[in-house]
Amino acid sequence: MSKFSKYYNGTIEVEVQSLIPERVINYLWNRGAGVRNIRKINITTLRFYIDIKDYDFLEEASKKTNSKIKIIGRKGAYFLYIKLKRYITLSLGAIMFLFLIYYMSTFIWSIDIQTEKYLSPYEVRQALKDIGVRPGVKKKNIDVTNIEEEMKKREDIMWVRARIEGAKMKVKVAERQSPPIIKEDNSINNIIAKMDGEIIRIYTTSGTPLVKAGDLVKKDQLLIKAEQGKEGATYVTNAEGDVLAKTFYEFTKSIKLRGKVKERTGNSREHVYLELFGKKLYFKKEEHGYKQWEIAEEGGNFIKKVIYYELKEIDFEKDEDKVIQESVEELKKELKKELPIEAKVLDNIVNKSIEEDTLNMNIVFIVEQNISLKQILQ
Repeated sequence: MSKFSKYYNGTIEVEVQSLIPERVINYLWNRGAGVRNIRKINITTLRFYIDIKDYDFLEEASKKTNSKIKIIGRKGAYFLYIKLKRYITLSLGAIMFLFLIYYMSTFIWSIDIQTEKYLSPYEVRQALKDIGVRPGVKKKNIDVTNIEEEMKKREDIMWVRARIEGAKMKVKVAERQSPPIIKEDNSINNIIAKMDGEIIRIYTTSGTPLVKAGDLVKKDQLLIKAEQGKEGATYVTNAEGDVLAKTFYEFTKSIKLRGKVKERTGNSREHVYLELFGKKLYFKKEEHGYKQWEIAEEGGNFIKKVIYYELKEIDFEKDEDKVIQESVEELKKELKKELPIEAKVLDNIVNKSIEEDTLNMNIVFIVEQNISLKQILQ
C-alpha cells in the first residue's frame, strides 16, 4: 500500500523509464487513474502528471512492466503543508520572541541620571524610588511632568528634566547652590617660565623683568620679579605680564616607502541571516573561493550581514617628498589641538634617514606662545 494512499489533495509529476513506456500508460488508463499532460522525452522515457490517490496504480504498473519511476515535482495542499511544517516551530518561536520584545519595551528598564557637582546620582535615584519610579515600572504609569514637579520640591534641586527614550528614562538635574563666598586675594606672586624657550618679547605691567629678547630660559626660571622701583627704593608688588618665547616640540615618525600591501579587488560575497536563540536562519549565503579576504559585519540585533571582500597583494612605492609633507601637516594638525588658542606655529625642522625602504623622520616644530606662569610667594 502506498505511503500516499490516505492523502487525496495533491498532484505529482513523474518520469517513467521503460523499454515500452506506453504499456505503463495503458495500464493506468485501464485502472481509471487520473493521468494527464503526457510528454515523451525520448523513446524510453515519458513524463506526466498523476493524482496522489492513484500512485498505488503507478507502482503496480512499474512492477508489472519492470519500469523505473522518478518523481520530478509536487504540488497541492498536502505538499504545501509538509513544507510549512518544517518552519512552523521556528515561525512560532519568532512570533513569540517579537511579542516578548514588544511587551518588554512597554517597561522602563534603566534610569540614566545626570547631576552636577554636589548631588550624587545615588541620592537622585533614591528620591525617584520614593515617588515610585524604578526599573521595571510600566511606561503608561509614568508622568514625567509629575516627576519633575515632585523632584523640584527638594531644597537641593533647582530644576529637573525627565524624558523617556525607548526602555530608558533620562533624568537631568540642576542643583540649587548658595552664592560663592568671595575671598580677597592678598597673595604676592612672581612670574616664572612654565617651559624651556627662547624669549621673543616681554610685556610687563608690574614687577621687574629679569630677561630680555634672545635669552634662552629653562623651565621654572624666574622671568618677572615681584618687586618694583629703583635700587634702594624698591617695594613688593604682584608681578604681572606676558612673556612670549619660541618653544620647541619634537616628534619622530617612520613610514615604509616601498613594499607590498593588500587591497580589495571589488569582488565580494554576502551572508545574510536572522539570529534567534543562538541559531542562524540564512536568507542569503554566497560561498566564496577567495585565497585572501577580509570580513566586515553589518546589521542590528537580529538580522545581520557578513561581507567577504576579496583581497589582492600589490606592490607600492611612495614619493619621499610627499610623505614628508603629509607627515608634517598631520603632526602639525595634531599639535595645534594641544596648544593654547593664541599660540602660533612659526616653522618646522625635518631631519630624515632611510633604512631598508623605511623613511625615518625627526620633526621639530617651533611655536610662539606665552610661557609665563604665576608663582605664589609664601
